[in-house]
Amino acid sequence: MVLRLGYKASAEQFGPGDLLRFGCAAEREGFDSVFVSDHFQPWRHTGGHAPFSPVWLGALGARTSRVLMGTSVLTPTFRYHPSIVAQAFGTLGSLYPGRLILGIGNGEALNDVPATGMEWPPFKERFGRLREALTLIRKLWSEERVSFAGEFYRTENATIYDRPVEPIPIYISAGGAQMAKFVGRTGDGFICTSGKAWSFYREELLPNLADGITAGNRAQESVERMIEMKVSYDTDRNRAREETRHWAALALTAEEKLAVDDPREMERLADALPVERAASRWIVSSDPEEQVEAIRPYVEMGFRHLVFHAPGPDQERFLALYARDVLPRLRRAFG
Repeated sequence: MVLRLGYKASAEQFGPGDLLRFGCAAEREGFDSVFVSDHFQPWRHTGGHAPFSPVWLGALGARTSRVLMGTSVLTPTFRYHPSIVAQAFGTLGSLYPGRLILGIGNGEALNDVPATGMEWPPFKERFGRLREALTLIRKLWSEERVSFAGEFYRTENATIYDRPVEPIPIYISAGGAQMAKFVGRTGDGFICTSGKAWSFYREELLPNLADGITAGNRAQESVERMIEMKVSYDTDRNRAREETRHWAALALTAEEKLAVDDPREMERLADALPVERAASRWIVSSDPEEQVEAIRPYVEMGFRHLVFHAPGPDQERFLALYARDVLPRLRRAFG
């Protein structure tokens, strides 16, 4: 499979106008894709942002001509009804055929509890809703009149009149064995993030993904392995290290942050971490060869779509430096 190198547009950190400028810069600098996070509330209250991702993708599509665009990740189960997700991406797919990817996941309390007032459900219900939502979205994209009666969602003679001109791949995020198997059986792509223990990828995520693909009687290469690469690269190594502080929340364990539904509390927890722990999730360096060697194990494990997330405030500087110093080396080494 071809190596794809993408840019993660951090909607939690930047307003929609700045973010749009960065997405356009990513295309100019030669990145292959732009993925945007879909948050109702950001990881940090102070200076946080949370633009509506389908609207933002429409604006990005109008100002670019080449990059693949997608969500990483949207939750089609609580604050969005699956039929509205199908309608939104049907519209985007009709405007920008062949350029859309719908990335989905089973959600976080931070996004869906404040918007709905719901009680955050256990994994079993979140997983069940995601399975059902995926089925409904695909039916709405492929059938004329959809009357659907599931455990969680219903439609009555529903039609998406503006459908994708070309099929939109659906990538699914996984943070454990059960979800990885599900992605293998049903997803067009697999999404996870870097910076965790090697055993997590080699012994849990990727073997279960492969088992799910086999169980679904599919070719292993039919599911693209995408990973969000947490990289902090600058000519000044100390600057690269310090910039990870803004995203210290990523270093919190799943148990520490799963049920947190207030960005002020998430910010408090993150700010209490030392910079060493904040930086632990990132590939921090000022040496492009060091970046390549730190990325190498992920490519050798089978990840072929690398989406780079940088933590610093000057994203255009990052894009220019990474495109100049690192992307050509990655393409020579692995392309």
